[in-house]
Order: sequence, then C-alpha cells, then structure tokens
Amino acid sequence: MSEPACPAIGGTPVPAPEVADAEAAAARAEMVTRLEASGDLRPGPVREALLALPRHVLMPQAYVRRSAPDETPPRWELLDWAVPAHRPELLRVLHSGDSVAVQHDGEAMRARAGGFRSGGAITAMSSVLGMTAGLLQRLDLRPGQRVLDVGTGAGVTAAVACFVCGDAGVVTIDLDEHVTAAAARHLAALGHRPAAVTGDGEAGWPDRAPYDRVFVSFAVPRVPAALVEQLARGGRALATIGTSSPSWPGLAVITRTAGGRIEGELRAVEYGHRAGWGWQRLFLSAAFRDRIAAGRGRTVRGCPAPPPRQARGMWLALDHLRPGLVRNLGAQHLEIGAPECGSWVRARPDGDGTWTVTECGPRALWDEIQQVAARWRAAGEPAAYRIGFDADGEQWAAAGRGRTALSWPLVDPRPRREENPP
Repeated sequence: MSEPACPAIGGTPVPAPEVADAEAAAARAEMVTRLEASGDLRPGPVREALLALPRHVLMPQAYVRRSAPDETPPRWELLDWAVPAHRPELLRVLHSGDSVAVQHDGEAMRARAGGFRSGGAITAMSSVLGMTAGLLQRLDLRPGQRVLDVGTGAGVTAAVACFVCGDAGVVTIDLDEHVTAAAARHLAALGHRPAAVTGDGEAGWPDRAPYDRVFVSFAVPRVPAALVEQLARGGRALATIGTSSPSWPGLAVITRTAGGRIEGELRAVEYGHRAGWGWQRLFLSAAFRDRIAAGRGRTVRGCPAPPPRQARGMWLALDHLRPGLVRNLGAQHLEIGAPECGSWVRARPDGDGTWTVTECGPRALWDEIQQVAARWRAAGEPAAYRIGFDADGEQWAAAGRGRTALSWPLVDPRPRREENPP
C-alpha cells in the first residue's frame, strides 16, 4: 500500500498524522531499548508507561541551545511539533534521554511563537530520563496509590504516575502557574486528568493528603517537613538533597512505617535534580577551569592518591562539611575549585603510585579533602547516612557511632520566602 499523500507547505512535504505518530512510536521504542541496555530501566510498570507515553504530545514545544556551553548570552531556539520542518530534530531531542527544556524565563506556555531567545534562563524542564526512570522505579508505584508530584516540570512524572496508579490519586504541584496550566493541558490531551495545582511544592498539598508516594523533582537542602507530615503509613518519599554545588548530590529516601515512625536515609548518588528555588548555583567558568588545568601554585609531590570518584559517600560528606566546592567532572584527574574565593586544587598521578598535588588560593583544599576522607574511613566508609529528625524540626545526616561518627546538620541557607509577595 502506498504511503498517504502529504500536502506541501513552502515546498516541504508534510507527513500525514499517522506517519508522524509512527515515527514517534519508533523513537520511543529505541529510547526504551537504550535505557534498558544502560541498566536505567527494567521490565515493569515504569517501562510500560514510558513506552506508551507520546512525548511529543506531552512536550509539543521544546528549546534547543544554539550557543556554546560557556557562551554569553546563551541562545535557544524553540522547536514546535506543529511545524513539520522541526519534527525530525524535536523527535531526537525528546527521545535522546537528555533533559528537555520547555520554558524560558517563566514565560506563558500557550500560543508561544517559535524562534530564538537570547539571555535569561531555562525555568522548566524534563529531567534526564535515565535518572527519572531509576527514581520512579525506586518509588515503587502501584495501582490505586495516592501520589504527590512536587515540581511539575514537563509533566513526565505525573504522566507515569497517572498511567500506573490512576488519575484520581495523583496531584502535581508547581510554583509557576504557567507550568501547571501547560501540564494540565498536555496531560488532558493524553487522557489523564490529575489535580494540577499551583503552589509551594515544599509545603505539599494537604487537601489530598496523606500520600503513599511523594516525588520531589528539584534539589532541596533538607527534607521539607510538610512532605514528611503528609506521608501516609507505609508511604515513601524521594528527594535530592544538595547544596549550591552540583557535584555531589544525595538522595533522601524517607519512609513512614506501618506503625507511624519516620525513617530516613541519605544515599550518595551520581546524579541528582537541579537546585530548586532560592539557590545561586555554583559553577566553574571556562576561564577558571583553564586556570586550574594550567595554573601554578603550591606543589607537593609524593602525596597519597585522593579518594576515587566512586567513593561517593566521602565526596557527599565533603560537600556538606566543606561547602562551596565544585569538581570539574570533565577533567581526567582530580580538579576542584571554590568559585567564591578562587581557591583550587589539582592532583595528578606520578606513575609510581603517588600523586602530585598543586593548589592555589586562601583555602587549603587538599588538607580539607584529606581531613574529611580520614573521618569517612573511620566511620566505615559509608555510602549512605541515616537522616535524623527531632521534635524541634532539626535534621541531620550521620554514619557510624560514638567517637568515629561522621555527621552534619541539614540546614536551609535560603532566604525565607514571603508569605504574601507583592
């Protein structure tokens, strides 16, 4: 049978709707296969949801960056599924597995004109899919559960929750009314109608509490107390716990036992969500990275090797006990900078089992790393820490006991949000 006739717009053939849908389905299948091959996805309800979810319906418009990573001001182009010429690239963007940018500078998301945007920032996105898939599987979604999705973004988590659990028990909340309105519209186009509400996600949504599952899609400095209070018996909540540094995230896994007791664990992980409201995100500029790679400073040879990158429990502790540091993850060996004061450290192997360490600036970063590493080893080289809660609302992370315990408070350094902003 011949392919359906396609009209032409501006001389470019326009695929018939069924052809475009078939191409999208094939792209989804390839995406799921890649996630399975990488180990991020396994058989189960999350896999079935991702295989069935038409991402071009949920995200009919998306931004692609048209400037280099360190170029300023940054430039983006908005691709639109309604524009046939955009569809091949948009299909690649939506199914690449990378994060997908859907909002620029808090704009309204209905009837947006395509084209370029310069400066500003991306303010809503769908997170890296491998990380999202892994977290959703860890959440253990089941039919009939009540789910609170904190940080709506592009609506992917809400769509999966609706597919697995059913619409009736799903609430998705975001601080931006444009984001929640767009998500509600796109989810409805898929046949899903969860409660999409605008509000402070860290305060939860008590009208539908308690929740069997809570998923926070942005990093927070401590576990939001309201979300703990709204967790049902037998319930589970997941949230990235981090600092202003993107380098060493932790995953908070909070459960309420059948008896009502709250238990928490902070697990050192490779990837986490981006920082949420109120944080100035630290980063290493291209100039700073170049200075670390080639710069001169205090040099010591014959040093012991630094803890490996895979010793994530140590680096997580360093991030909280010696804050303000960012690792250059693109460097072959250890390179860490402190952007706020200009300090940096570089360590490279000598070839005889020892390392040469060079550092510069007011902070003695190599000593800081070694001191925290010694405490981490004394505590048993933990990859995860207990999260403690007390009656006064204080929280802390801890591993080991007695004199060898390694612990730190989980505090919120952000300015208090106004109750009734003007």
